[in-house]
Amino acid sequence: MNRKVTVVGGAGNVGATVARAIAQKELADVVIVDIADTKAAGVALDIYQSCPIEGSASRVIGVGTKDFSESANSDVVVITSGVPRKPGMSRDDLLSVNYKIMQDVTAEIVKHSPNCIIVPVANPLDAMSQAVFRLSKFPRERVIGMAGVLDSARMRAFLAEELQVSPADISCFVLGGHGDTMVPLARFSTVAGVPITELLSAERIEAISARTASGGAEITKLVGTSAWYAPGASAAAMVEAILKDSRRVMPCSVYLEGEYGINNLFVGVPVKLGARGVEQIIEISLTDVERAALHKSAASVRELVDVIKV
Repeated sequence: MNRKVTVVGGAGNVGATVARAIAQKELADVVIVDIADTKAAGVALDIYQSCPIEGSASRVIGVGTKDFSESANSDVVVITSGVPRKPGMSRDDLLSVNYKIMQDVTAEIVKHSPNCIIVPVANPLDAMSQAVFRLSKFPRERVIGMAGVLDSARMRAFLAEELQVSPADISCFVLGGHGDTMVPLARFSTVAGVPITELLSAERIEAISARTASGGAEITKLVGTSAWYAPGASAAAMVEAILKDSRRVMPCSVYLEGEYGINNLFVGVPVKLGARGVEQIIEISLTDVERAALHKSAASVRELVDVIKV
């Protein structure tokens, strides 16, 4: 196997989930890089030993941050490193400490894998994606934040529970910043092609949308730290779309240059993912109310990027 995916922060819960999914699906060889070097080696060995059970020939190694050279010539680098959110802590509270981590990590990625596609996962997601974009100086097509895939999955799960249907039949789009101001779009959310506005009352849709927006905080309150299974699976799904050049349409945080009337900012919108990263940014028609909500969400993101001056 000659494709390679590096997961930075891969000894943590989210990173290990990403690494495990990629290896067990035999999408690529995997390099786990983590400041906890012995844990990185142990997690990698455990995942590697699971591959024969799954019928995968992927190779998996784990190294410390001083051994970043092992990541050289990666096709995709997923950044999951960062301080996890704790109860009572907002994504915004993580801003300064995680920005410093992005500075250190991005320098190593550019040095060793200058042609890779970067998928940031650290929070606050949109601001960290913009930081990586500015620091890397990569084309905007090659820095893609994981946000909307997770938010949409949460909404799909809640709708499946509410309607007692398979989540496989549900399609949702959640746009905007990855936080409390995200914009779930009920008009574009369907069950086997039927809009949910035909199946649920406005009150139930509003309740599910609100639960979606606070989905991360709900898990943090229950578990005591940030979620990892759903975020990890979401990042892995993006990596799969890129490596397979499948042209899947997914909501991701990308750098907008006038799309949706937003300039010079990472915001979640539907994009087509393929071998080049972002193959296309898809603009859908929004109502005045939806557009106002999206721009309000974008304004929240801009406040954060202004703080770290990216």
